[in-house]
Parts: sequence; structure tokens; C-alpha cells
Amino acid sequence: MRPSSAVSLLLLVLSVLAGAGVSVLLLATGAPPPIVALPVATGFVIGLFLASSVKVVAAWEKMIVLRLGRFQSVADPGLRLLVPVIDTAIFVEMRVQTAPIAQQQAITQDNVPVVVNGVIFFKVVDAEAAALRVQDYRSAIWRLAQATLRDVAGRLSLDELLSHQVRLESEIAKNIEAQARTWGLQVDGIKLEDISVPEELKKMMSRQASSEREKRATIIKADGDRQAAAALAEAAQTMAASPGAMQLRTLQTIDGLGPSASNTVVLALPLEVVDAFRAYVRKSS
Repeated sequence: MRPSSAVSLLLLVLSVLAGAGVSVLLLATGAPPPIVALPVATGFVIGLFLASSVKVVAAWEKMIVLRLGRFQSVADPGLRLLVPVIDTAIFVEMRVQTAPIAQQQAITQDNVPVVVNGVIFFKVVDAEAAALRVQDYRSAIWRLAQATLRDVAGRLSLDELLSHQVRLESEIAKNIEAQARTWGLQVDGIKLEDISVPEELKKMMSRQASSEREKRATIIKADGDRQAAAALAEAAQTMAASPGAMQLRTLQTIDGLGPSASNTVVLALPLEVVDAFRAYVRKSS
């Protein structure tokens, strides 16, 4: 129940009680029944007039006063008095309001069907314009947000729609703001809740992402192999320049095979014998 409704009901009850009290006094004096009932009826009529003239405007709203159908004033929060029968009150909510944007089907720039939904946050900054320039500002901005969402989504590709949601939200809010200001409204923001694409397209996008990850893994492995080959070539050059380094490497390899539980047979051949054999082969050829 609105505060003004409670005050109006209280005034009506007090007026009727006051009339009833006067009727009791008249009844005690022996007045005829028509005269006794007159104060109650008078109190009821006075109560109706008082109830229709007293309005309480809450802290989060403003009241538009129309006198004989014409705009009279904008009343701030508090207790306000109207002229009964002549004045009409319209209450306008001034707090931030939300309007859900139902699921909208759109075709992106690259001909992909998508379903988008979200929510819009707005508030009234001009109570007079919101009450007089549009029939129902809540329904108007809700339908405007739906149409704008479809229009903006149709101008973007699917990749832009999925990866640039902040840009999409700001563009929708900017397009709505121009029209909303003429209605006395201010758009605080728009948030997209979900962007749905067909299941077949989801599978294709999943395969594409998997291929991209596999490609990156192959490139990383090839780069590692290249770096390992360069390191091995550099190590081979170092060992070739120092025969002692090759012998140490050979001994380390043999030592590493010792603790392993295997049937490997290692025949150690001195490097001098190998070098002498190589020299003999070169001399013979």
C-alpha cells in the first residue's frame, strides 16, 4: 500500500468517526433519525474529499500534477495537497530500474544465426518528459533495446560478437541513449547475459581451436628440436677439438649404464685404436 493511500484511509476513517460522534450527541438530545444520520453522511463526504486531496510522495519518486488535463507542476517528495476532482496525480519512479531484454535472433555480418539476450539499466532524469512524452517509458525503452540489439549484432561478425562484448554493449547503449533522452531517461548500462550459436557451429569452433592448439604444439616442438640440434652440433665440435673430452663422455656413458638392470654388453675400445684405424684407412685410400 502506498503511503498516500494509508493517509487517505486514515482521514476517511477520522471524518466518519467525527460524524458518528456528532450523530451520537444529536441522538442523545432526541433529534429525529434523518438529522441524526446527516453528520455521518457529511463526515463520509468530507473524508472522501480529504482523502482525494492528500498525497504522499516517497523519497524515490516525483509526482506530476495535472489540472483539468493540463500540466501544472512537478511535486517533490513529501506531503502534497491537490484540488479534489480537478487535479490528477501521476507518480514517476526515479530510482535505477532494470528491464530484461528477451532473447533476440539475429544474423551476423558473416551470415551466422545467433541468439542474444541481456538486461538494460536506466533511470528517469526528467519526470515531466517521462510522464507526458511517452505512454509507457518502461515498455518503450525495453522494445527500443530489443530492436537496437538486433541491429548492432547484425553489423558485426561472429568473432567480433564473441570477443568484443564490451564494445557491443557500449555501442548499444550509445544508440539507445539518443532516443531515451527525449523521453527523459538516462541509460546507465547494458549487459549481455548470453550469446548462443548453433550446435554445429560450436563443434566446428571446437575443432578449429583444437587444430590451433595442435599447430602451436608442433611449432614449439620443432623449435625445441632445432635448438637441441644446434646444441648437439656445438658439443660435437667441442669434443672433436679435445680428444680427452670425448673419452670423458664415453666413460660417463658407461658409468650411467652400470646401475641399470639390463643385459647390455659394453665393449670398451680405446680411442687411440680407432684413430689409428682411421689413419690407416686414409693412407690406404
